[in-house]
Amino acid sequence: MRKFDSFFIGLMLFSMFFGAGNLIFPPFLGALSGTSFWLAMAGFILTAVGLPLIVLFAIARVKGGIQAIGNRVHPVFSTVFMVIVYLSIGPFLAIPRNANVAFEMGVIPFVKGTPNTTIVLLLFSAVFFLLVYLISLNPTNLEKYLGRFITPVLLVSMVILCVVGFVQLDGKPQAPTGGYESGAFFKGFLEGYNTMDALAALAFGIVILTAIRRRGVSDEKQLKGYMFKAALIAGTLLAAVYVSLGIVGRKMASTGEFADGTQILSAVSSNLFGQSGTALIGLIFTLACFTTVVGLTSACGQYFSRLIPKANYKVVVLVTTLIGFTLTNMGLAQILKVSVPFLTTAYPLTIVLIVLTFFHYRFSGARLVYVSALSFAGVFAVISGLNAFGLDLGPIEGLRSTLPLADVGLEWVVPALVGTLVGVVIAKFGKKPEPILGENLGN
Repeated sequence: MRKFDSFFIGLMLFSMFFGAGNLIFPPFLGALSGTSFWLAMAGFILTAVGLPLIVLFAIARVKGGIQAIGNRVHPVFSTVFMVIVYLSIGPFLAIPRNANVAFEMGVIPFVKGTPNTTIVLLLFSAVFFLLVYLISLNPTNLEKYLGRFITPVLLVSMVILCVVGFVQLDGKPQAPTGGYESGAFFKGFLEGYNTMDALAALAFGIVILTAIRRRGVSDEKQLKGYMFKAALIAGTLLAAVYVSLGIVGRKMASTGEFADGTQILSAVSSNLFGQSGTALIGLIFTLACFTTVVGLTSACGQYFSRLIPKANYKVVVLVTTLIGFTLTNMGLAQILKVSVPFLTTAYPLTIVLIVLTFFHYRFSGARLVYVSALSFAGVFAVISGLNAFGLDLGPIEGLRSTLPLADVGLEWVVPALVGTLVGVVIAKFGKKPEPILGENLGN
């Protein structure tokens, strides 16, 4: 690899991570958390930056990537879990969510008064997904388009908005509201789920490793090193942007009430730059959402073309863009309605699986430990997801609410620890566990 290739791959990874949720949630967190901002932001960064980096590090450490990690539970679990993740962060959830946000922020402000925005959305999404399809067709060009061209424009736009906001805005931090009055750290921790980046990291790992290998790197140690560098570059940029957007949101809190982060950023840009500010924030949202959709589309193409031998990469990319295009035209409200319950269920399973990966050799890679920990955590993760969907679970919900950390949305943590302990004890005193084929227990 050439000298600056890791840097540009890191920029590409940042651009793939940095989508709609990454823009919307930090300023809203800043506005609501007020005087508890730094505590809330620390929790947010832990799940929105730290967890995706840990996922990437785990993928780099284990030969075979996330599929091999999932196989430690069971090959069927690995396939089912990853298919659900890819479909969710791909065409059925994250892709249409990003396309809709790009439309609402990049187009709607300029077509207000148009009698039928449905037609405008149809035309916008057609052009949007055509460009996504064309760029995603050749994954070897992703680093060039995303890392060298689009991301620098996105970062410059973000710097202009935040720097001017720091200088011009002088609002005082307000008292915490919206759940940040107590337990601000845990509230921020849970808000970090909404970026979906830990799940995206499961998919993006294959894209980054492919980009590195195509530069002639085949040694496993070097692959890990380049992956670490790219991940640290992306993580540093993400953390810096989150803190900057959060500070802007905190400064804006005294100027009025806002329903979400998009309203805050729209108000900031229009107040600071007028009509040109509306164009600036529209450009930021459109570029951020576009790069994420390209990354997710390419990741789906690479995963499903490998999972299904007869599936051609270009065909999978075409199908992904067509599904994304179709669901985008259903509207953002319906998409967001599904996302929170899904994330509430999927994140605990992802966290437990990845954390166990780093302690794999401590319990001799016993499959029973993985199965037990994920089963215990999974039961309560599903209950939490159903609860977030609005279902009345009666006595089951009562049981969930009595668990430690339930008041901060982390009721699955203690069951996960108990499940891990149960698995370790049974594996230690029961029948000696068979090693997982092809595994190095030191990984």
